[in-house]
Amino acid sequence: MAGQTSVEGKQVLFATEAELFIEQLKTYPLKEIGSAKWMSQHEFIEKLNMQAIISASSQTDEFVKEFLITLEKIPTLIHELLAVELWKQKVFSKILDSGFNPHTTLPVYFVLFHEATVVSLLETILYHKELKVQERTIFFTVCIKCVSVLRYIIDSLTCLPLNVMTRLLNTHNTPVILVQLIENPPWIKRSKGKLMKFIDNKWKVISKNERLQLTKTDGQVWLAVYQLLMNEDCQRKYEFNSYSKEQILKLRGYMNEVLLDQIPSLMDLQRYLEQLAIMEPPAIKKDIILEQVPEIRENLLKCNQGKWEKIAKYQKRAYFSPSAEDVKKQAKTWADTYNLDMLEELASEPPKCATCGQSATKRCSRCQTEWYCSRECQVKHWSKHKPACNLVVETKS
Repeated sequence: MAGQTSVEGKQVLFATEAELFIEQLKTYPLKEIGSAKWMSQHEFIEKLNMQAIISASSQTDEFVKEFLITLEKIPTLIHELLAVELWKQKVFSKILDSGFNPHTTLPVYFVLFHEATVVSLLETILYHKELKVQERTIFFTVCIKCVSVLRYIIDSLTCLPLNVMTRLLNTHNTPVILVQLIENPPWIKRSKGKLMKFIDNKWKVISKNERLQLTKTDGQVWLAVYQLLMNEDCQRKYEFNSYSKEQILKLRGYMNEVLLDQIPSLMDLQRYLEQLAIMEPPAIKKDIILEQVPEIRENLLKCNQGKWEKIAKYQKRAYFSPSAEDVKKQAKTWADTYNLDMLEELASEPPKCATCGQSATKRCSRCQTEWYCSRECQVKHWSKHKPACNLVVETKS
């Protein structure tokens, strides 16, 4: 059966299924985001993403990555990412402003979640061994993942067109942006007097003994800074000015034994910063560079300019106001895609209570999808959970 899930073997897709799914990947006009065909492709990409994660984490054949490369479908994923980003800016905002209040928000949620799915898949394949509340949560996770994606791009600068280096260094001044991330990391916060860090897509309370330990995201930022400032080609191309120098020298305040013990290669960066402090960077000879414009985004803007309001009205009517029967059919598809047993296999933490957030050991006996720590919490949450519970039960029957 296509898309069969095997928990024991940790298999979401067979290689032949993945190849078939990837062959069928295509770009859709922005107006068709949320349509049945688009949702079907979202299902394909979600399954590909889960299989790619399993293959990478278990160090088995990464056939999803290989097929995406050989079938030249990575540009399609990038188009999907840019299309949803533009949809959120231009269309989703108008849908919200219109006071749209459908009986179910699941179709809209899955469009929002699509961005996180595509970014996760891109992050996985780039890695080599060597509604508003929902939107904000997904957007934050996407941004954190983009730090990893940026680091992988920087690692591959020598293999990319020259204009990519120029854009990173001088158009966007990425070294200074990374310094600002080190100064004010959004993945670290204090809540009720406790230090918390965003690790493995979840906020975790950090003990006093662990507070100086770098997270994966911290490490990605420092390694990206190291690559950009220590790479000789980057040093020749980077247009230093007094502001950039002042910002980059702020890194000296973070160079301590604890950091250097965790990333020893930063000792070279420390020496470079000390030299930079007592000298003026050499003038940069500006080369003439023929640079591509961001073609995909420009085309999307051009094709839909002045149509955002019409697209929002059309999508509200055609895609985001499904009948009860349509919701039931779609729910069955989603239930098959987001196989609970497989998601539990991939989960990095034990389940949490839907009411209080504590560790949970009991499930809703009807739908088996929601977790609770006690009957008291389950009873308290029932009024919120009942509609989804009924829908899952109807779908299973």
